[in-house]
Amino acid sequence: MKFIQLNKSIAAIAVILIFGSCDRDRNSTGWEYFNDMTHSSAYETYTANPNFADGKTMRNPVEGTIPLGYQPYLYQKTDEDRTKAGKELVNPLNSTALNIARGKQVFSVFCINCHGDKGDGKGYLFTSGKYPFPPKSLLSEKVRTNPIGEIYHVVSVGFGVMPQHGSQVRPEDRWKVALYVKEVLQKQ
Repeated sequence: MKFIQLNKSIAAIAVILIFGSCDRDRNSTGWEYFNDMTHSSAYETYTANPNFADGKTMRNPVEGTIPLGYQPYLYQKTDEDRTKAGKELVNPLNSTALNIARGKQVFSVFCINCHGDKGDGKGYLFTSGKYPFPPKSLLSEKVRTNPIGEIYHVVSVGFGVMPQHGSQVRPEDRWKVALYVKEVLQKQ
């Protein structure tokens, strides 16, 4: 008889522990039994990563692949193609407050660290000394006179030491960044 009562007590305690561990107060996921599954050891975007031979965390897509929902970009990272893109590419988007606001948002995620919030090339990575090359000022006369297609091209494939962002930023958002640069930063 004592054995059956002991089993019932153990079963009751097990049920309480199982259900109690799922949710303590509706603001918590409960107790963690396997912390490595709850908190992954992810690497930050610009930090060193020992898992790759080049030590970089941020990876480009595999050569020759095109992400789902993207179209192949027919221009290369050359001066000739940059000029050609400037002449041939036409922004399909209108200059609306919504498009410019989205352009500012994308700019602040991908561009602000190098080019700065004003676009003057004085972003945190350069001013902190973490990056030795001064980024291009988007306010210079040369960049001001560039067609919007060139800005789109540079965001897509990069320019000089600037890396490409075409694999990370959707084409529509690249146009919105170009709109933000042309309509807001360069008009201040």
